[in-house]
Amino acid sequence: MLKTFPKGGIHPPENKITSSKGIKKMTLPKVVYVPISQHIGIPAEITVDVKDKVDIGQVIAKSGGFMSSNIHSPVAGTVTKLDKIIDTSGYKKQCIVIRTDLKDESNFKDTAYPLKTTITLEPKDILQKINDSGIVGLGGATFPSHVKLSIKEGTKLDHLIINGVECEPYLTADHRLMLEKAEEIIVGIKILMFALHINKAIIGIENNKADAIETFKRIITKDDNIKIAALKVKYPQGGEKQLVRALLKREVPKNGLPLDVGVIVHNVGTIFAIYQAIQHNIPLIERVVTVTGKKLENPSNYWVKIGTPITDLVNEVGGLPEGTRKIVNGGPMMGKAIKNMDVPVTKGTSGILVISEDEASRGEPKNCIRCGECVDVCPMGLEPHLLMNLSEKGMYEKASAEDIMTCIECGSCSYVCPSHRPLLDYIRFGKNSVKKMNTSKN
Repeated sequence: MLKTFPKGGIHPPENKITSSKGIKKMTLPKVVYVPISQHIGIPAEITVDVKDKVDIGQVIAKSGGFMSSNIHSPVAGTVTKLDKIIDTSGYKKQCIVIRTDLKDESNFKDTAYPLKTTITLEPKDILQKINDSGIVGLGGATFPSHVKLSIKEGTKLDHLIINGVECEPYLTADHRLMLEKAEEIIVGIKILMFALHINKAIIGIENNKADAIETFKRIITKDDNIKIAALKVKYPQGGEKQLVRALLKREVPKNGLPLDVGVIVHNVGTIFAIYQAIQHNIPLIERVVTVTGKKLENPSNYWVKIGTPITDLVNEVGGLPEGTRKIVNGGPMMGKAIKNMDVPVTKGTSGILVISEDEASRGEPKNCIRCGECVDVCPMGLEPHLLMNLSEKGMYEKASAEDIMTCIECGSCSYVCPSHRPLLDYIRFGKNSVKKMNTSKN
């Protein structure tokens, strides 16, 4: 029987229409818009000025503190503006605008690097290099990786879990990365195991990616310390707490982290970025992005420079089809609609989903019929109908007491609601209000 988490979950249509599309190199953008806050925590501090010439990989904004991350230039070019632009959050954020130097050969050199398996750095140097390279969680949370890897003395770790689940419908960036860079990912895993003094690793992959499972099994036939676990196709299997429960049967505390049960979890994209940084001295300046949608002319996966305008990606796949209603940053379950296509790709952009009018239409919200379906599918054991009501009425103290902050915003509740109630919208609003309330108390 395939492993999975026991509580809640759903199985929406997978729509993995780009799973057979190999990763292409995105056309070089003429201009990049690089936000200085692409991670959870403190924004980075700008270290360049207008008219400065910058090289590929140069630090252009330095980490603003421990809970922060360096930002590097994805292209060689000239800084033309330091400005506030609307990013994927929908709010205006400070940004560095760089005009690409189309005559600079470094922008066009081949970026295919040979596999390098020998680990030459010491553990402390590996962790420092990860910090210097601006690596954050590429599964969507964008938590600075050096913070996650800063383990307090006395903490007992026995497992590294690699998240190759990619349970979000439509998205295939991680799937393709596992197929095309499996050997590099295995080296990246060994780098982290060495740095953290962990001798057991598990790669969790949903069973709809049988080719990725077989690829990894073929590579690690002689390595008893790295295991592959096939998981039942069930959303949201990729949530950290759900994955730890599925693979190790350990329950992460309600307000805790996998670290509390001796586990550290990293996304496969993050592992590959760590490999690139340690073995080839390449900071996080590009990532794989799925550009997809049922009506797109040529949906595919691309290596995309951080800061590339989303309009460039959409043009790359043939432009916006007629009848487009929404453009979503991420997948249909946890992604968020963007206001316009000038928004840039950031470190946390795993996909761009173009949705047509008929797909995007929501049913007319009606009164709750107390069916309990939202409770049945909640993987965190919450009561979404109650949390929505409390948020709607501004009862944030009560919402906090009902554990609204433990919601992982998977959207399962909204998906199954027969009354089409905007449960997740109100819960997100309630969470933000509780955060503000708690901040004002401190």
